[in-house]
Amino acid sequence: MMSLAARSGAFSPYLQATAFTVAGPLKPLVPGVVVKGEKILLDRKKPFLCRESLSGQSPRTGPVVTVSINGCSGVRFAHTDIRVPDFSDYRRQDVIDPNQSSKESSESRRAFSYLVTGTAAVVGVYAAKTVVTQFVSSMSASADVLAMSKIEIKLGDIPEGKNMTFKWRGKPLFVRHRTEKEIETEAAVNLGELRDPEHDKDRVQKPSWVIVLGVCTHLGCVPIANAGDYGGYYCPCHGSHYDASGRIRKGPAPLNLEVPYYEFPDEETVIVG
Repeated sequence: MMSLAARSGAFSPYLQATAFTVAGPLKPLVPGVVVKGEKILLDRKKPFLCRESLSGQSPRTGPVVTVSINGCSGVRFAHTDIRVPDFSDYRRQDVIDPNQSSKESSESRRAFSYLVTGTAAVVGVYAAKTVVTQFVSSMSASADVLAMSKIEIKLGDIPEGKNMTFKWRGKPLFVRHRTEKEIETEAAVNLGELRDPEHDKDRVQKPSWVIVLGVCTHLGCVPIANAGDYGGYYCPCHGSHYDASGRIRKGPAPLNLEVPYYEFPDEETVIVG
């Protein structure tokens, strides 16, 4: 059998798994225990456990007692020597105190959640409104373009029975000062005879003034004023005839001359656009 490791001074309070056969019940070792004639000094706070049993018989030494000694090995735990930060100042009181129920603070916590959600929703709506407004503004025409999109015409410069042509948004604009006879004639037209039925009063704001775009609705040619079979406008390109209200009466044009938006700020001025 192997002799005790105590002879080489290897025993210590942190002895690990000595090479002895384990047999029999565990018995605590205390300081001063003698094993095979040798005294082992042990720490009372860290006792060793041993088992001894009669496991055989030797021809020279007689019965053989096998002893195993198990000692506590040194174990180092990380949480015992690393300082963990204290987050108590950032935690709710009902979480810090284990005896306090969280139901007592549920109302306040719910109100806070509603407040945060409502605030985020309001901020999000205003942010979206700002983005949309800026996008729409960037797509809108600038002030100088809007200024060019309107034209102011002095009506006193156009004599009765005459038509004047102006340039508006790159297109010819016809402004006609009609006579009383032309007004009566156009008002008496039977709508059933028209290709594009439209009453004269629906095309003018004031009976004396007819304002239309000088672009034929057939292929875009510029008609001639005070011409044609109906005394209104005549397109020389393909022979479309319009009356003094700008309505198509004869020829290939499918629609009446377009009436733009206009308004009369006073009796002597009209603003188109």
